[in-house]
Amino acid sequence: MSHSYLVGLVGTGIGPSLTPALHEREADELGIRYLYRRLDLDELRVPATAIGDLLAAVRLAGYDGLNVTHPCKQLVLPHLDELSPDAEALGAVNTVVLRGGRAVGHNTDWSGFARAFDRGLREAALDRVVLLGAGGAGAAVAHALLTLGTARLTVLDVDPRRARSLAADLSDRFGADRASGEDLARLAEHVAAADGLVHATPTGMAAHPGLPIPAELLRADLWVADIVYRPLETELVRTAREAGCRVLDGGGMAVFQAVDAFRLFTGVEPDADRMLAHFAELVAEPASDVRV
Repeated sequence: MSHSYLVGLVGTGIGPSLTPALHEREADELGIRYLYRRLDLDELRVPATAIGDLLAAVRLAGYDGLNVTHPCKQLVLPHLDELSPDAEALGAVNTVVLRGGRAVGHNTDWSGFARAFDRGLREAALDRVVLLGAGGAGAAVAHALLTLGTARLTVLDVDPRRARSLAADLSDRFGADRASGEDLARLAEHVAAADGLVHATPTGMAAHPGLPIPAELLRADLWVADIVYRPLETELVRTAREAGCRVLDGGGMAVFQAVDAFRLFTGVEPDADRMLAHFAELVAEPASDVRV
């Protein structure tokens, strides 16, 4: 394969990210020349609002694509030539393909979660699902859950206005009765009536240990998914498993968003099972919080 690929990751505090290693190892396995560089805003000493200048610079340097993480997933939007339908609907981009002089934004966070869910919690009941967290990750997960067929999604957040705003956006896209934003004070009530719970806040990361909900709310007929993957077995995943719940850790979402981004960058279908195995090796190594 004659073409080589130059790809980057832009965001803050991205030094420990596993994404570069996932991409480069898979490219090696496929015989593709592939260099993945980190563009850490902290190390470059530039603000997130400089994303437009960074994008212009990598375009001039001949990059084939960029992964974009916090805090640039929304800030990059005005600097792109085109958005995929999903990225436009979510108002966030984590993958930019640079080809033919154009910068096209995509969102593989939502598709990564959807693929992980289908793999790890296939046939799980989706009549009523509670989502904790209405930030960027929560928005992507919510989109995935409703695309997968969730009948009623209840979004809870420490900021009830943010929960209601996300629910309103979801209702516009998926139907008025599909999503609602509620106050976190009603957590116990909504979890008691739910088939499943998805956690999309920083709680459980190495720097933010703890349970996002009281352990007594977890019951054997409730499935639980966590998007945190460092550590892979968060306190929520461990406690839910001990309570008899079907559980989904955050590893699958981390890998499948990379799988989808790799395909967008190269046009080549990577081996998802091989990337999952490589991820398992990487995540076993001690590290601080990471961003995908």
